[in-house]
Amino acid sequence: MSIAQFQTFFDHCVGTWVTERTYHYLRHQEVERSHTEFIIHPVSSEIKAQVLADNQMSTDQDLTHLPGYQLAFQTVSETGERVSQQLNLLFVPRNLADSTIEGDYLRDRAYEEDKPMVSHFRYHIPTRELLMTTHYTRVVSVDSIQMINPQLRIRKILNYQRPPENQPLEQVVLAGFGVEQKQS
Repeated sequence: MSIAQFQTFFDHCVGTWVTERTYHYLRHQEVERSHTEFIIHPVSSEIKAQVLADNQMSTDQDLTHLPGYQLAFQTVSETGERVSQQLNLLFVPRNLADSTIEGDYLRDRAYEEDKPMVSHFRYHIPTRELLMTTHYTRVVSVDSIQMINPQLRIRKILNYQRPPENQPLEQVVLAGFGVEQKQS
């Protein structure tokens, strides 16, 4: 197993994407559609080091092989609400098995909470699915990106009410689904 397949996933992610999503808010029994445009660029080793430092992690490692990116997006909901954000992210592999790679997913700024955040990722090589799990204060977000081909990704987001420590994720409060298409 090679880390090269993981890097290929990210190589395909670089560029401009357009996403149509549907969010199901289960507490309120509401459904909302949104349109998102986002741009992904690789970042320098200096920015990778800053993301590590922001998350109190050692910068004494070879940063050239760690996938690191800047993500900028703008979302417009069907009600006209607009949300924009820009953040830097970094993936630090910790465990390489036969068909999966696991490790830390770091951001200099999280989606739900405006602060640096260390999350967990798992990449499944045969299905080209990246699964990212983030434990926020009130929810646990499980975000899946499956690369169908270099021009098409399928996105699934499940937010669970955060359970007591060491208890399973059971109560879904948000389910989001999207089709993401790369723009040329």
